[in-house]
Amino acid sequence: MKDAFGAPQSLLVLGGTSEIALATARRLIALRTRTVRLAGRPSPALDAAAAELRARGADVRTVDFDALDSGSHEAVLGEVFAEGDVDMVLLAFGIAGDQERDEEEPLSAVRVAQTNYTGAVSAGLVCAGALQAQGHGSLVVLSSVAGERVRRADFIYGSSKAGLDTFAQGLGDALHDTGVHVMVVRPGLVRPGTAPDDTTGTAGTGETAGETVAEPAAEPVAVAAVTGITEQAGAAGSGSGARGGAQAGASRTGLPRIGMPRAGAPWIGAPRVEAARLAAARFAAAPLEASSLTTTPDAVAEAIVAGLRRRSETVWVPGSLRAVMSALRHVPRPLFRRLPL
Repeated sequence: MKDAFGAPQSLLVLGGTSEIALATARRLIALRTRTVRLAGRPSPALDAAAAELRARGADVRTVDFDALDSGSHEAVLGEVFAEGDVDMVLLAFGIAGDQERDEEEPLSAVRVAQTNYTGAVSAGLVCAGALQAQGHGSLVVLSSVAGERVRRADFIYGSSKAGLDTFAQGLGDALHDTGVHVMVVRPGLVRPGTAPDDTTGTAGTGETAGETVAEPAAEPVAVAAVTGITEQAGAAGSGSGARGGAQAGASRTGLPRIGMPRAGAPWIGAPRVEAARLAAARFAAAPLEASSLTTTPDAVAEAIVAGLRRRSETVWVPGSLRAVMSALRHVPRPLFRRLPL
């Protein structure tokens, strides 16, 4: 049960190496959270994260969890809830993918969708049912501003986050008045923190199946902060959607690229990508801290804790993104296509 100050005493993290999730766990432990379960694929990073939180005074255990293995979710997560009530579940796994590769290799795109959406639907429903059965608890879902208005440059990742976001909203409506609180968190561009590397866990910045990462942080494009771009850690690539490597007009599979005339003319999005790269060059020298639309894992964690206290349904990080995305949502599609996003 939550304590007298509303802080959860027990926490289950799905995506146990996510920088955002670990930053949140640290804050909650400081507020008297005593039981933490880190779920993710077995890895040195997951073990290191558990050891660090354990050193802060919490009872921490790792749980072997794979976002892509939906068939195991009910059994694996059921065992966690069988140990005792869980006050808070933080769903923080996902992967950014690589837009260029994913367009050319549909199975790679499917993996992004299955991890970010299908895996989250499965795990989310299992946890929601368990929380409802115990009669209390919070389910916090890490979404992304990238799902608010999907851009051509990362529409595969963005569409998976859009699906996750609407799923979580609907789940929150379904659980209204049951004692279970669902909160959707929409971070913008997340600058890397100093927490243990998250690429071997579940969701946050460029995750991999069954692991977490922080939201895909990519190039410091001028519009990155309002499009939810984050940096892809590890071997998965940047997830920024910028085309590179292969010669313009030719995909690795030899088939025409999406949005590409068969005659082999340059990719139709190339001018926008080049404009973004030029903007990145202009802004690269300036510290990311200068942008009021960027954030950090610690700032997201702080917003999550504050949102829990207020029982918010939606949290934007930073809060100024709410107004920015409200404007972008209403930009007509013909104009939106011409923006260097």
